[in-house]
Amino acid sequence: MRAEKKYILGVGVDPVDYDAACGRIEAAVESGQPLAVTALAVHGVMTGALNREQRHRLNQIDLVCPDGQPVRWALNGLYGAALRDRVYGPQLMLKMAARAAARGWPVFLVGSTSATLVRLSDALRHRFSALPIAGVHPSCFHPISEAEADALADEIRRSGARLVFVGLGCPRQERWVYAFRSRLALPLIAVGAAFAFHAGELDQAPPAMQRWGLEWLYRLAKEP
Repeated sequence: MRAEKKYILGVGVDPVDYDAACGRIEAAVESGQPLAVTALAVHGVMTGALNREQRHRLNQIDLVCPDGQPVRWALNGLYGAALRDRVYGPQLMLKMAARAAARGWPVFLVGSTSATLVRLSDALRHRFSALPIAGVHPSCFHPISEAEADALADEIRRSGARLVFVGLGCPRQERWVYAFRSRLALPLIAVGAAFAFHAGELDQAPPAMQRWGLEWLYRLAKEP
């Protein structure tokens, strides 16, 4: 049975680990069902806590994973979730890419720049040689029109992709998966800075800083 969402400052978060999150995504791929997914850290929670429209969007997303350690701590402390680890967006992307490669599921990449997408595609193919990359689409860096959204949805459908990774940054990526869920019958997974990390453009925080919820400090030092 699926655990019900737990609310942190009015934002619903699913008390899931990697296995549960990946299981729900796999089920949606296999059944051809739409599934909006994001991995939400503290910043993401606060965008919803401070903005009613964004809070509505977040609370309509099917699977909101506890990305930040403080989000996991809140679930454990307030609700006794007993989560041993967070569900980190970049790691969730790798876990699902590995499963997609093993099952031959083509993936589509949305976000960042054309140059980053080239490097990311190369890195994913190097790590997962059997991973089919159905297509890529860089960020438009502006709000897209209905006609542009329809064209992109059609491009993704025609590509044969079985799941989409979205790297637009918070809160744009959450707005994207919310908007496109009604257009695409497949999982749409917002993965934060994963594109830049896996493309080799940004360093990830050391594991100890991640465990203690200090990734923000490392990112601040690297990207002031």
